[in-house]
Order: sequence, then C-alpha cells, then structure tokens
Amino acid sequence: MVELIVKIHDKFSVEMKIGFAVQSKTVINDFAVNTWLFVPNSLDINADTYSKTHFYRDVKSNVRLITPIFLLREIVDGQAIPLNNIRQAFLNLASPAVQTDTADYEYQIKMFMAIFKSSLRAQSEHIENTPITGDVEYLCDEYMTQVGKIKEAYRNLRQIINVPTIGTEEMNYYLFGDEFLSSMILRHTFRLIKDIEKRPGKKYEEITERLVKLAVDETAYARKAGYPVVDPDSPTNNREVIFRNGVLKKYIESDLFLQAKQKVDGVLVKQIYYSLAAGIAMIFATAIAFWGQLRYGNITTPFFFALVISYMFKDRIKETMRYYFAHRLKDKYFDNKTTIAIKGTQIGWIKEGFDFITEDKVPHEVMELRSRTPLLKSENSINDEKIILYRKMVRIDANALKSQDKYSLVGVNDICRLHLTSFIQKMDNPQVPIYTIDENGKIGLIQGDKVYYLNMIMQIKSEGQKEYKRFRLILNRSGIIKIEDFNQ
Repeated sequence: MVELIVKIHDKFSVEMKIGFAVQSKTVINDFAVNTWLFVPNSLDINADTYSKTHFYRDVKSNVRLITPIFLLREIVDGQAIPLNNIRQAFLNLASPAVQTDTADYEYQIKMFMAIFKSSLRAQSEHIENTPITGDVEYLCDEYMTQVGKIKEAYRNLRQIINVPTIGTEEMNYYLFGDEFLSSMILRHTFRLIKDIEKRPGKKYEEITERLVKLAVDETAYARKAGYPVVDPDSPTNNREVIFRNGVLKKYIESDLFLQAKQKVDGVLVKQIYYSLAAGIAMIFATAIAFWGQLRYGNITTPFFFALVISYMFKDRIKETMRYYFAHRLKDKYFDNKTTIAIKGTQIGWIKEGFDFITEDKVPHEVMELRSRTPLLKSENSINDEKIILYRKMVRIDANALKSQDKYSLVGVNDICRLHLTSFIQKMDNPQVPIYTIDENGKIGLIQGDKVYYLNMIMQIKSEGQKEYKRFRLILNRSGIIKIEDFNQ
C-alpha cells in the first residue's frame, strides 16, 4: 500500500511524502511511483537548460521508517507497549546488575516521543475533521485525559533513573524527551484552541477554557523546568524557542531515518553496452580498411581516402550507438540506486531516474488527466509544453524490516522535496497592471496577479494495481501560491 501527501513545504519548495507500507504475506515488496511534470514553455526549462545534475541538486530526499502507529490512548493504557518498552529500558540502565549501554535507553526515549508526536497529531486532526459535531466534546475530553496520563507517566520515569549510577549525559537524554513532550503538547493544544474557538455554542466555550488551562499549566511547567518559552516581548528568546524545537525534532526523529548509501545505477551494464558500441564502430572501420586494401592495394591514394572515411564514420557510429544504447537502457536502468539499511542490515533499495520526454511517450491515461484547455492546446501547437518524467522504484524486504525492532514496523516514508527556484528565474513580475472600467465609464488601473501553472500527474504502482493522482501548482516569481488537489 502507498500513501501520498503533497503539500507546500516553504515558499519555494513542494514536499511529496510517500509512505510505502509492506504486506506481511509478501517477503519482497515492490513499489513504483512515476511523476510527470508539465512545464510551461515560457519558463525555458528543457534538456539544454536543465540537466540531470541540476535536477538532483533541486531534489532533496529523506528516507525514514514509518512511525509505529498507536492511538493516543494506547500509549500508556491497555497493553501500553510504548510505555512498557521505555520503562524496561530505564530499569535496565539504572540497575548495576544489568550490563547495558545507553543506546537502547536513548533509542526508547526517541521512539516514545516520535510515537507520541504522531498520535497527538492524528488525534488533533481527527477532532478538527470529525463529521459528527456531537462527538467533538467527547474527543476533546479524551485528548486532554490522555495527554495528562502520558505526561505524568513519562515524568514519573525520572524516579527510576534518579540514582547515583546515572550520569549527566544519560539524564540529559531524558530531559530532551521531556522538553520535546512539552513543546508538542503546547503546539497541538494551541492548534485545537484555534479550531474550537471558531465553533459557536456554550459547550465549545467551556472546552476552550479547559484547553487553555492545559496550555497555561504546561507553559508554567516548561518555564519552571528551564525550557525556553515563547515571549511576545522577546524576539531573541523566540529565536531560541524555534531553534531548539528544530534541533529537538531532528534529535527525536534521528533513529527513524535510515542509513542510505547512493551510487550510480547500472554502471557495469552501461559500460558493456558502450564497449559494444565501440566494437561495432571498430568492425566497420576494419572492414572498410580490408576492403580498400584488397581493391586498391596497400599504398594508393584511394586506399588512403578509404581509411580516412572509415575512421570518420567510425567515430559517428560509436556515438550513435552509445546514444541508442543509452536511450534503450533508461527504461530498465535508473540514474541512482540508494540502498537503505537499519543498524547495518540492508532492508531494501530505492532507484530514481530523471528525463525529459516527448508527449507521444506519455501514457494515454496521464494525458487525459492533464486535460488541457482549447486555448492551451492551440498554444502548444506552437510551443510545446515541456514534460519531465521522474521515476522512482522501491523494493523492501518485509522480513528484514520487521526483524530489526521491538515495534511492529510497517514500512518506510520517502520524503522528497522539489525546490522550484530554477523554475521561477524567467518568470515575469508577480503583478502586472491591468485596466478596468466601471458602469459609469470611469477607467481605472489595478494590479493583477501573474501566475504560472505546473501540472503534476503521479502514477502509483503497488500490488499489481495502478493509481493516478493529479495536482496543480500555482506559483509566481514570489513563490508557490497554492497546490490544487484534484483527487478529493
């Protein structure tokens, strides 16, 4: 199964988060994601101005494990797998009889917090999007109850490691987790407050008051613990809050990121084909030399010209055959191959390839989704839209993945960001003057937005099935304005 989320990451980059979930009954899980990007000709993005090197410089990919999925209430209630795992790691570290290093202790803190972050986000989004209005009060009560239980359970763990055998470094790992816990509670509680405040009714006012109290109490705790807290009157302090939150996020999620080693794909096969091209060219040159020698003799003017012509054609044949083999290979081989591993054990690989292609090479289903307007079709008859194909193939070994962790790992996330600064360099001014006239005949001059559209069609292959997704990026020289999702 493949889950796709496309969103704006920042003003000049779009993020594609692709989740590849393995099937437990299938050992080797193969996935493919093909992305066609239709670029207006006016942006001057083509094979001559935008090379593979340029594209891969604009693309940034991070491969990480999908965070183990737990409901908020499952973290410390019921079987409470996350809480039991972290408690056992604390007990092992604090016990002199158990010879263990701090690696598992630190790892369990990171995993507990990553699970908490994911569950907290899912619960708050569920409350915002729940179609049953009457359930909002119950869901908010559940949110506040479970947050209270989780923070209490984690903070009580400090009693286990508050012993003479625990050093400052180990205690700092615990405090990093506590600070991250506090910042996540505040972030998602503020988010809920903003949503509930918009809802009319007395009961929503009461819910808001309770959420505000939760935020106030957590802010007071963070300030008492010495964690930086947002201060409207202190820009310096706020910079510190943003910086620390960013560092803590990277620290907590660091064990989810996979070891990745990239290399050029199909190097040996390409060299064999290129050698064949050189051999074919040499056969032609040698055959001409033999023919000239037999027909004209060894030292004659015609034989001399035959040799010159044979070598001229030899070089052209060699380059033509290299070009032919290169284009024949690109459907089977990719530009790069990245092996992904957990703790040194390879669990799979990811291949990626980039090419400009012509419209006749685009599948019919993709062109139907592109659905150009009559005006655009007429414009394309003069200046063709440029089409970029970005291919990605993923293979994951389910057995290797699941044998590497105490949690039930379901797959990997490929978080790919495409930076669009190269696409905006030749755009016009973001606003252009246009004339208007009112009903009284008075002419005015206003500013209108000058925008460009990048259509993106994605084909997802998984378990023998194909699925297509269409998005449209609206942008101008000031950056990305909006992403339209045509799949909802």
